[in-house]
Amino acid sequence: MIKKVRSHISQNEPLLFERSSPGKRAYQLPELDVPAVDPAVELGAGNVRAEIDGFPEISEVEAIRHFTRLSTWNYAIDYGMYPLGSCTMKYNPRVNELVAKIEGMAWAHPYQPESLSQGSMEVMARLESALAEITGLHAVSLQPAAGAHGEMAGILLIRALLEKRGNPRKKVLIPDSAHGTNPASAAIAGYAVENIPSNEAGLLDLAALERIVDGDVAALMVTNPNTLGVFEQNIVEAARILHSKGAMLYMDGANMNALVGIARPGDFGVDVLHLNLHKTFSTPHGGGGPGAGPVAVTKELEPFLPIPRLKRSGKKWAWDYNRKQSIGRVRAFYGNFGVLVRALAYILAHGGPGLRNATVDAVLNANYIRKSLEPYYDLPYASPNMHEVVFSDARQEKSGVRTGDIAKRLIDYGFHPYTVSFPLIVHGALMIEPTETEGKMELDSFIDAMTSIAKEVEDDPQLVKNAPYSVRTSRVDEVAAARKPVLRWKPGN
Repeated sequence: MIKKVRSHISQNEPLLFERSSPGKRAYQLPELDVPAVDPAVELGAGNVRAEIDGFPEISEVEAIRHFTRLSTWNYAIDYGMYPLGSCTMKYNPRVNELVAKIEGMAWAHPYQPESLSQGSMEVMARLESALAEITGLHAVSLQPAAGAHGEMAGILLIRALLEKRGNPRKKVLIPDSAHGTNPASAAIAGYAVENIPSNEAGLLDLAALERIVDGDVAALMVTNPNTLGVFEQNIVEAARILHSKGAMLYMDGANMNALVGIARPGDFGVDVLHLNLHKTFSTPHGGGGPGAGPVAVTKELEPFLPIPRLKRSGKKWAWDYNRKQSIGRVRAFYGNFGVLVRALAYILAHGGPGLRNATVDAVLNANYIRKSLEPYYDLPYASPNMHEVVFSDARQEKSGVRTGDIAKRLIDYGFHPYTVSFPLIVHGALMIEPTETEGKMELDSFIDAMTSIAKEVEDDPQLVKNAPYSVRTSRVDEVAAARKPVLRWKPGN
């Protein structure tokens, strides 16, 4: 029996090519009342396109209905929950979009003179101030365009300060529980990367850190809470160890959804932090951008921030390019302005207490899912969870079912799959992050679906291994699809 709880999407929509019927038109024109002309003669043969073989012929209503139905194939936060861990896929409040559409905001041009950009500059200055207060750090640059871009900028800032001290050092330490982009960012900034294994609790191993940090170590890049959904309880001591040996503490702020309004990274010794506005502060996420990855720093690192910097000149804002120690530009113009407007709208709409409540709700939701699913899925790290929880497929693997199979079966229940097989330190990981967006009814539906799948594995493992069933295309050869993608449709494909 194929159990299907509910579906957010409409499936099995035929292609336009399959709907085509010769002679149909989506328009009707009056009879020609002027002499006919030959387009090839009037426009030149090189400017006239030949008929397209096999082009679909359909009516207007068929075209409208087709694309409306097709739009439901794109799973969206407006349809239902995204349980993707580490990505913080929260709902984007419509007030953010409304503010970003205000004419003066939407039509602001990056080449406008400063005298005509005072409102836009005020928005950015207020956002920088808010993010500095939230993070407990001295200064913020909004220039980096995304999270990994912010990481790279942050490590370049550390390198610049260390060079000023006389030695940029050679390597950056990265725990195995850090985000996957951290090693690439360090390498691009010119550092060798050394991995630090987590301890049995899934936390940074302080003893290993104490041994490893020497005069060659520039910084530790730590994700906090880490990718296991666990807060680094010894972060203050880690900062002390690094600082005592002339190294610095970089924090990946992608998981700030668990900290805003509760703890400030600057207060526990972080020197540099990047933020993901498209995660923590609910701006558009995914689809290749735009994003925003502001970088926040201590007072010692402020002189090295990218140029230009916002500064107050009398009663007006101005751009300051005269910063000799700056690492220079890291992006054209000053960040993705529309995204910045949305982030400030989100912060101001919530206020301090509202931001804290969002954090508390995110943590509560993650722990509700954890406690509800613990009887059915293995939990490799039992430390208290923050905004996400990581299970493993250890129990289901005994029946031949892996995390990817469970994720595909979840599609039949109307949910987007969770994050599969990440973090890598958990074999067969199921990484789930509900965010604060989801209410109890949605969480219960998700928990029911995951519980039902766990029971299906016990009763009929093959059912789960062959899922999904409710989509147009079921199992595909993912390796072949990646190596030999079919990018052009042909009749008979």
